[in-house]
Amino acid sequence: MSVNDPYAALRFKEFNIFLLVRFAMVFAWSMQFIVIEWQVYSMTKDPLSLGIIGLMEVIPAVSMALFAGHIVDQKEKRNLLIKCICGFSVISFGLFMLSLPSVLETYETKVILYGIYTLVFFGGLVRAFLGPTIFSLIALIVPKKIYPNAATWSSTTWQMASVLGPALAGFSISLIGVHWSMCVIFGFSLLALTALFNISKKPILNPKIGEPVFQSLKEGLNFVFKTRAVLGALTLDMIAVLFGGAVALLPIFAQDILNVGSEGFGVLRAAPAVGAAITMLGSTRFPLHKNAGKKLLFAVFGFGVCMIVFGLSTYFWLSVIALFLSGAVDGVSMIIRQTILQLKTPDNMRGRVASVNSMFVGSSNELGAFESGLTAKLMGTVTAVVFGGTMTLLTVGLTAIVSPKFRKLDLQKDVEDHES
Repeated sequence: MSVNDPYAALRFKEFNIFLLVRFAMVFAWSMQFIVIEWQVYSMTKDPLSLGIIGLMEVIPAVSMALFAGHIVDQKEKRNLLIKCICGFSVISFGLFMLSLPSVLETYETKVILYGIYTLVFFGGLVRAFLGPTIFSLIALIVPKKIYPNAATWSSTTWQMASVLGPALAGFSISLIGVHWSMCVIFGFSLLALTALFNISKKPILNPKIGEPVFQSLKEGLNFVFKTRAVLGALTLDMIAVLFGGAVALLPIFAQDILNVGSEGFGVLRAAPAVGAAITMLGSTRFPLHKNAGKKLLFAVFGFGVCMIVFGLSTYFWLSVIALFLSGAVDGVSMIIRQTILQLKTPDNMRGRVASVNSMFVGSSNELGAFESGLTAKLMGTVTAVVFGGTMTLLTVGLTAIVSPKFRKLDLQKDVEDHES
């Protein structure tokens, strides 16, 4: 098996099963988020309510992230992932029940809304464990020398599911309604759970089983903050996503600005993931690890420009193109960040480092949703998106100036070391 083989990771049976599990889970999670956004905004017509969805998920995700990373490093990964998927299934079933027509007719809007926020909150708890577990499991399924290839295929699968989940959500809401769309989501979570049993249990590589929790957390944080490549990538992406993400406001653009309905909403929501998926498929043949620092800076700069164009657009086709291109450059950012994490992180610290990553990057999506909802409430939807894109451009410029070492980051040697 050649490390230059673009399908190297796919030659492992368990990795293919892992991709199926990841696809089903991301598909279900992204579809669920879209259906919830649509339902909540339809009920309230308040931009801030969309931001609260993100806030309800980010609070438990951030507060539990470090402890989740410690637990992931101490436990067997396959069984832990089974528990995560079971938790998600319970939440999906709860949302399915809340969307029953009889429930909507019986209870006040405020009660239904609080029920949705509560389930989203518990979803944040599940997500605190899900990300670090998945990140750690990949390293136990494939050899080290093909980590970059495995990370690319894993990220590609994530993006493909992110394409189809939102797209199907938009059409599903139109064709079968919110309630039965929730049933489809629940079905995909059961598919992921069934497939996962075909992956064997994995060894625990952490030599410090039973290590005091705060000592463990300190070790993980010290590693991240002392490894400049990791810290720089996470910080840059976190700030860009925090200020540059406009996806939380898409229901407003679809319903009130572009007037394209639920089908157009699905297209808008899927456009960034389509662009990212194409980028990631191309990266399997054209790796991005050479001159990684410059490529990451250019990618995030391009993302900010796309957000500004999207915010100012009043044409559906231009909005779709801007979101598509934002996804394409964001795909570059994601691949480089995942490659840095896989190459620089020791096996016994993957859970903790992945948890810090989820705090920096994953949770910034929800904080970004809250920031977008709040700024849209205060200064208007279009102004909020343009402001976020502008802040992203300023962040890239500042990073390039104050961190020349990150600008010169090149992962070629790290890849060669893992191949030898």
